[in-house]
Amino acid sequence: MEIDPTELLLAALLLTLLLSTVRPAFISPARAILLRWLRWLTFAFGAAGLSHDLEWIDRPYWTLVPVFFLLWLLAETLYNWLAIEALSLSTLPLFPRFAVNQSGEEWPTHPRLLRLRDWLRTQGFRPVQALQSEVGPGLKLRVSFYQDATATQRLQVLFLPQPGGALSVCYSVATQTASGRRFVTDNLCVPFGGFYPENWLVERRPWRRALPWLLACHRARLAAAGETVVPWADDPLTDLNAQQRELERVNTELGFLFPPGQREEHGKITHAGRYRVWKEYWLLNYLGRSARYE
Repeated sequence: MEIDPTELLLAALLLTLLLSTVRPAFISPARAILLRWLRWLTFAFGAAGLSHDLEWIDRPYWTLVPVFFLLWLLAETLYNWLAIEALSLSTLPLFPRFAVNQSGEEWPTHPRLLRLRDWLRTQGFRPVQALQSEVGPGLKLRVSFYQDATATQRLQVLFLPQPGGALSVCYSVATQTASGRRFVTDNLCVPFGGFYPENWLVERRPWRRALPWLLACHRARLAAAGETVVPWADDPLTDLNAQQRELERVNTELGFLFPPGQREEHGKITHAGRYRVWKEYWLLNYLGRSARYE
């Protein structure tokens, strides 16, 4: 049975429109990656077919496809670079400070998230503190902290607001050891691109959206390291704001951020830092993986 390429293109276009129209309550990285690839391929094959059929370009069809493929790459690269430039020049804090969430809106009432909260309770995790940070006008980043019975595993449940009213829920598990090292396992799907302190061992797994899998991965890392874990001494608010200050200091010293005195003129992120953010943005958006730097 011979397949008409036009039919495949129409099917891809319809699937792209369907995924773009239906907006779920929660952002799925796998769905977002599929949608981006569909847009890219639909544009490349569709624009090549249109140019060939209307005789706009006197070249074979299969030589036009990679040309339009690269054209999309160039256009999106320019768009992303301008977005990073705008972020660097904006007043939005890269390492925001947090305060105790006293609004009463600590945990969304969606059934899926209520089941997650019940699961945490059955696993011996207890709520410790709920924090929030206003990262923009009317835009709040909320995070709820939980700890296990031994107070050695501290879990952050982050609620990231998205355009269109959707919500992205991410997790980060952290453990301190007697040697002073901090093991962190998270599934954040936003680009970072910066540097971590030397005593931080961070592993990012954007594909692992299920919290039980992420916890199992974190515990396997601790078991493989064979280090003695110690309970958390500071409360989450004190520790998180100390983390933010340390990250800002390290990234300024290592050249990801401009020194404070130069930020009004050049922006917050250096040119090398913007490249790192751009690289990780591409890896997350199209491959679902975080960049690894030496």
